[in-house]
Amino acid sequence: MRIVSGAFRGRTLKAPKGDSTRPTTDRVREAMMSVVASARGGFEEAVVLDAFAGSGALGLEALSRGAATAYFFEKDSKAFRTLCDNVSTLGLGAKQARTFRADVFKEPPTYAGAPFDLLFFDPPYMMEAETIVSLCQLLDDAGVLALDVVIVYEHSTKASQSVEAALTGTQFVLTQYKKYGDTALSIIRKDLT
Repeated sequence: MRIVSGAFRGRTLKAPKGDSTRPTTDRVREAMMSVVASARGGFEEAVVLDAFAGSGALGLEALSRGAATAYFFEKDSKAFRTLCDNVSTLGLGAKQARTFRADVFKEPPTYAGAPFDLLFFDPPYMMEAETIVSLCQLLDDAGVLALDVVIVYEHSTKASQSVEAALTGTQFVLTQYKKYGDTALSIIRKDLT
């Protein structure tokens, strides 16, 4: 696994051993970052939440491309050690990379100083879309989501209809949907109309 673009382009990342994580492939990560760059107009000064960090590849890619800060949440101890190793290898300090060995659902980052501009949800196991949308709602109610937040939810293509159903009746809308084999990316934003 390597950083695809930006300041750390080509740098190798460790991946946790075992099946507690499911790293995003380089191909899907590159496509995801292109979609985000288009939706946000780039990564500059973004405050990122990598909610199921694993190796940290998504948040680290965003930092490489100009994000200001990334909050990484990982509950698995082995994956967390790998995440910390990757952060250390890239020479990132606590102002840029804030790592938490915690379950993002049990300890959501409602205390974040600056609002999150970009959220990555890539759970390593099947998770109901309603659970992800509920967490977004909780963070928004706590005032830690920017008005123009971009939410990237990576999931199985089989779960695509459940994502749209989970968004019904919320202030969030599906703005883009991309398929890469069995993997789908749902890009979610606040409905500002």
